[in-house]
Amino acid sequence: MSDSPLTLCSFISLLLPLLLIFILFRRKQPRPNLPPGRMGWPFLGETIGYLKPYSATTVGEYMEQHIARYGKIYKSKLFGEPAIVSADAGLNRFILQNEGKLFECSYPRSIGGILGKWSMLVLVGDMHRDMRVISLNFLSHARLRTHLLKEVEKHTLLVLSSWTENSTFSAQDEAKKFTFNLMASHIMSLDPGNLETEQLKKEYVTFMKGVVSAPLNFPGTAYRRALKSRSTILNFIEGKMEERLKRMKEGNESLEEDDLLNWVLKHSNLSTEQILDLILSLLFAGHETSSVAIALAIYFLPGCPRAIQQLREEHTKIAKAKKEAGETELTWEDYKSMEFTHCVVNETLRLGNVVRFLHRKALKDVRYKGYDIPCGWKVLPVIAAVHLDPSLFDQPQHFNPWRWQNNNNSNNNGSGRGGSCPSGSNSKASHNFMPFGGGPRLCAGSELAKLEMAVFVHHLVLNFQWHLADETDQAYAYPFVDFPKGLPITVQRHSLI
Repeated sequence: MSDSPLTLCSFISLLLPLLLIFILFRRKQPRPNLPPGRMGWPFLGETIGYLKPYSATTVGEYMEQHIARYGKIYKSKLFGEPAIVSADAGLNRFILQNEGKLFECSYPRSIGGILGKWSMLVLVGDMHRDMRVISLNFLSHARLRTHLLKEVEKHTLLVLSSWTENSTFSAQDEAKKFTFNLMASHIMSLDPGNLETEQLKKEYVTFMKGVVSAPLNFPGTAYRRALKSRSTILNFIEGKMEERLKRMKEGNESLEEDDLLNWVLKHSNLSTEQILDLILSLLFAGHETSSVAIALAIYFLPGCPRAIQQLREEHTKIAKAKKEAGETELTWEDYKSMEFTHCVVNETLRLGNVVRFLHRKALKDVRYKGYDIPCGWKVLPVIAAVHLDPSLFDQPQHFNPWRWQNNNNSNNNGSGRGGSCPSGSNSKASHNFMPFGGGPRLCAGSELAKLEMAVFVHHLVLNFQWHLADETDQAYAYPFVDFPKGLPITVQRHSLI
């Protein structure tokens, strides 16, 4: 016992010099010049304010206040981590272009828990590159032209043929039906309306509710139900894999099974678990984003009658030429000729911002515009803030497809949702337009998504007039984009040819 005070004094005498050296070392180290901002509450930080729902055609009150107070680059604490938030177009491009060098994808753990550790959304490095190559091979330009265009048109007509005169229904649900049926056919050759397809769709709806919910893994929560549905979906996909492998072994392959599942089984060395996560993530990405984009176009267009009129003129011209030539199906040349439609697609993606922001983290200490981004910090490039920046896009909250034209025709004016649809090109537009991300992680399905939107619009404007049945329903960011009431519309049939 008598040695205790002596031992304590010896420990303190050893500790004090080390503490002094540590303090002196820290003083000599230059403090990082972090962007201005605030860290909010312990652990939660400012996450609740950041994720508070807001109109999808704005950046929300949180972002507006922070940009006004701190500028386009600021610090915060989000998703339990210190973060740099960027509403700066230059920094966003810099982040995306330096993927794998200075920054890498870093989604919250809960996303990987529900989409799978081999999901393309959460993978980084060589494994992500390999998965992306598989997706790009199957979504190649040649395949879009020769196979997918026909499939997109077939599934568009299938959905539109069910719309009856003066009926009112959820446009969002119809868009989701279209994209789900297309992706289920494209990935696993599932026929729309079949019992197994409808059962898979039901499980997928439950799964999606969990993906966008709070990650609370308790009985009765949407997240717990989604994990159960994920297991059911993966068992279904694995059953399809086993059937295919058996037929391949027996030499009884069906020529109709020209789908992603067959392609992966034949041309990749992926494990069963990797194939399951790849297919689930592609079903998620291919269905959810495209359906929201189509719903947004249906929502924006009635507020801009001049745009609808110009679309009808463009598509009537295509349809009449096909009728005279005795053709029925759209060709790739028809698709490329839809010049104003491409402007509408771009403007829908810019104003609606299906993808609001991305999750990244710094791999090294990075310096940008005099600010330091410490290694290991989360970095959030906010795509929506750039697309809605008035210094980059004239009247950014107005639906104006003509901003994407190369000419400056003052006659192209019409009323748009939230204001007028002024004419004129924007020389900064293309440079700052990033609806599908950028760099090495540019969305593999971006061209398919634009094709889906254009073909759906083609048949929509040729065959229907529509109006919003509930003017109070609008797109909200949760941060995922959704119409709370499902975007009810009332349709009337017409024929322009």
